Amino acid sequence: MEIRELEKIASQVRRDILRMVHGVQSGHPGGALGATEYFVALYWEIMNYSLPFDMDGIGEDLFFLSNGHICAAWYSVLARRGFFPTEELATFRRLNSRLQGHPTTAEHLPGIRIASGSLGQGLSVAVGAAISKKQNNDQHIVYALLGDGELDEGQNWEAAMSAAHFKMDHLIATIDYNRVQIDGPIEKVMDLGDLWAKFHAFGWDVISLPEGNNMEAVTETLKEAKTHTGKGRPVVIIMQTEMGYGVDFMTGDYRWHGVPPDDEQLARALAQIPETLGDY
Repeated sequence: MEIRELEKIASQVRRDILRMVHGVQSGHPGGALGATEYFVALYWEIMNYSLPFDMDGIGEDLFFLSNGHICAAWYSVLARRGFFPTEELATFRRLNSRLQGHPTTAEHLPGIRIASGSLGQGLSVAVGAAISKKQNNDQHIVYALLGDGELDEGQNWEAAMSAAHFKMDHLIATIDYNRVQIDGPIEKVMDLGDLWAKFHAFGWDVISLPEGNNMEAVTETLKEAKTHTGKGRPVVIIMQTEMGYGVDFMTGDYRWHGVPPDDEQLARALAQIPETLGDY
């Protein structure tokens, strides 16, 4: 697809996120808005998958979301891509909904393979899936998205070591490096230091994406990452984004990590984001 068409989809996804979180007055809009370009590029341009959804994922690419609290963006993309009806987005976080505040598997929502939101676990699952594919001579790619805040947890670095040790060179992890987490800037909460040097030291092939909210840059970087697979090392993209991107009063502000907009804020936000595919 042309970049401008992907940008139109991203615009609608952002409207979906805001309306979903506002509708139930609960959720995490900031990170979801910031990662929108990644999700749209992945599902419209990059990942090889089939419908109807098959839980085993044999013979197709897999995706795992580690920072599950940004699932509003993922739900919107899955619905807009045909995994389930877009009308179901209106049930986000409601009682008995399949669209819980963190993705779960108990509700059997198409597109979801693991429960996530207990931070720090997603990379481990992705490594396990990559090992399974390798053992079964399935060369399809395993993708994972991680938040920078959850890298405070040691399990991520154990997974990073194992991915390199077992030469999981069909694994592409992306770090959503927006430099903020629920309690404030990461350098104040727990400084991550030089992520590029750390992943390189752990045996990964490291790719920089300084414009994580530029659709063309995101798409081209994900395509570039695919060219790095099959060469003996797992691949990580350090994707610099802005929390709350697309809404001027949310952009870069950690306080929007888990706060829903009120009626007036929703109207102001939606006025900045064109409706392109039709609201659900």
